[in-house]
Amino acid sequence: MRILIVGGTGLISSEVAHTLARAGHDLTLITRGRSTTASAPAGAHTITADATAPDALRAALRGPRLRGESFDAVLQSVAFTPEHVAQDIETFAPLTQQYMLIATSASYATFDRFHALSEGDPQRNDYWEYARLKAQAEQVLRERADAAGLPWTIVRPAHTYGPSKIPAYTGNSRLPWTIVDRMRRGADIPVPGDGTALWTLTHARDVAAGIAGLMGNARALGEAVHITSDEALTWNAIYATIARAAGLTAEQWERQRISVPSDAMVAAAPHQTGSIYGDKMHPAVYDTTRIKDLVPGWQAHTSFAEGINECVEWFEADQGRQEVDDDANAMFDRLSAIYRRALAEAGA
Repeated sequence: MRILIVGGTGLISSEVAHTLARAGHDLTLITRGRSTTASAPAGAHTITADATAPDALRAALRGPRLRGESFDAVLQSVAFTPEHVAQDIETFAPLTQQYMLIATSASYATFDRFHALSEGDPQRNDYWEYARLKAQAEQVLRERADAAGLPWTIVRPAHTYGPSKIPAYTGNSRLPWTIVDRMRRGADIPVPGDGTALWTLTHARDVAAGIAGLMGNARALGEAVHITSDEALTWNAIYATIARAAGLTAEQWERQRISVPSDAMVAAAPHQTGSIYGDKMHPAVYDTTRIKDLVPGWQAHTSFAEGINECVEWFEADQGRQEVDDDANAMFDRLSAIYRRALAEAGA
């Protein structure tokens, strides 16, 4: 197949690109050429342009490399607003047989009981603008694409990680090595609540395999599909697994672990309000029936224990990757000190 990835060097899109390249597809990437964590696969055509700007994207598609040629599938990985998707419908309707939008499972409404989330669940996020805009982008696609003659598929990844992305509850997004650095130097690690809520983490390699299986798949047209692991872990288990990968013993980890409520984390880092209140403080377990039906044989093969070891090894391979977030460290230190004192006073 002839495939275009708008993006192609991000966490998920880079894994998709390498998966497709290994399968022998004719692959073109449009990127800004700024990524320091992922590179285009050998043999892929690359075009440098700001694909978040409609005029720049259209100029690239009309340029000497592509000359307005068509694609069997287009994967859009850098559209974050309904306005962007509305422009994409105009741009790609004449150019592709399948427009695939990467959305987010953070757009699902939360439940006050155990509930395996399915694609038919309502989309509502009262706290996180990112998730609301992604849901609105989906709505624009569903409402306008068919009339424009653009076949479409929506992909909803959940919390995805990979070599360059070590997952955590908060304070770890910008510089992911921060959490491992804290663990290795014996600093306190705040864990949300009692650490017992279930959360699903999926390796980008597994998400990429699902996306590749949806490409050129007639049964996937007009469908929204989340692609997640079936391995749901508590936050205690997630952090303990990271600690093992970082080389800590169980005893060391228990000494460093401290329970801190989500309210305190939001108070200490208000910019994380959406991510915490709108996403991570709620259990997230997914029904993966639809992706397994559409892509027979697909499943998430990478356990979190295996995947996090790969992450740590990736950072260890280059010291330049091991930057830490001073602001996050200061926030963690401040919170930990408050709750260590509270525990001491409670036991006095």
